[in-house]
Amino acid sequence: MAMDRIPGQDIYIGGIFALKNKAALNRANITHVLSALRLQPDEETFAPFQHHRIDVDDVDDENLLEHFPAAIKFIQSGLDSGGSVLVHCAMGKSRSATICIAYLLHQQPRALTPQSALEIIRQSRPLCEPNDGFMEQLSVYHEMGCPDDVTSHPVYNRWLYRREVEESVACGRAPVMKSVLFEDEQPQGTQESTDRTTEIKCRKCRRILATTPFITPHGPEKNSKSSTDCAHIFLHPLTWMRSSLFPNGASDEEEESPYGSRPEDAPLSGRLTCPNTVCGFNVGKFAWQGTQCSCGDWVVPAFSLAKARVDISDRVNLLRGAGGRLPQAAFGIRLPPGMRSNNVDETGNGRGNL
Repeated sequence: MAMDRIPGQDIYIGGIFALKNKAALNRANITHVLSALRLQPDEETFAPFQHHRIDVDDVDDENLLEHFPAAIKFIQSGLDSGGSVLVHCAMGKSRSATICIAYLLHQQPRALTPQSALEIIRQSRPLCEPNDGFMEQLSVYHEMGCPDDVTSHPVYNRWLYRREVEESVACGRAPVMKSVLFEDEQPQGTQESTDRTTEIKCRKCRRILATTPFITPHGPEKNSKSSTDCAHIFLHPLTWMRSSLFPNGASDEEEESPYGSRPEDAPLSGRLTCPNTVCGFNVGKFAWQGTQCSCGDWVVPAFSLAKARVDISDRVNLLRGAGGRLPQAAFGIRLPPGMRSNNVDETGNGRGNL
């Protein structure tokens, strides 16, 4: 089982020993070879082929996702040239399978999922089994819509941010400022139109702290308690929190010590204070390692506002009708039955009994 052909594709998947079988490579018309491993044989081995190399290890925290677009482009160029492509790693089990799954997803993003694409590959190579980290990255790639540009996509940046937070917390440190993804600095996608927007204000000075897009939903409905039992509202990190998260004001340009830590690291947890410098009211708390809400749900990382220290209000978004006009009901005008919205012509003039 040196190499196997993916059903319906001129793509072969195998281990490093597949390169030793020259006769099999010739029979398969292999013209392009993609290597997904860090240790490489002599370059002379690849002399007869177009070669693309990705230096990655088969470990959960390896970032293979960032290499998907280049790998897919290379595979497609081999197929377009009329040849076949060999994708290999050490055993032809995890890294190479991940690359092939990414290619299949890119070809049919709506028809396939990471798991269904894996099942296609397993039809000819049953031993394929990407590690858990790679399967997560394939899910992120699928969630993104399998784009040609991964690294600038907001979903990728959020995934990378979560990874960096997890790694920092595992080392007992808060992440550095430049790695924190402040949500109000990110491009906002098209929001679904709703008739209400939630506003959260400091109870002392009435400064707006957050609105609906920046509230992090969590799962009280999954527990025995209702959402009204939650004592806190959880948010995405926002720019006004910067002074609380990084009280030492460490800039991105500061040099790190030889041990990889700054002289004064940011705290893992602490208070969130109102950004109004005149106010400075304690409105909540943060914990990079996460915290458990009173409803029982864990939120990691956690940036929470105490309901007892903020005011929460719902602002009504008045929907305009044709021509940008507000409905008469918005002004408190109650119309006779013959003049209500279902009996108004394009000019806005009432019909019916008039």
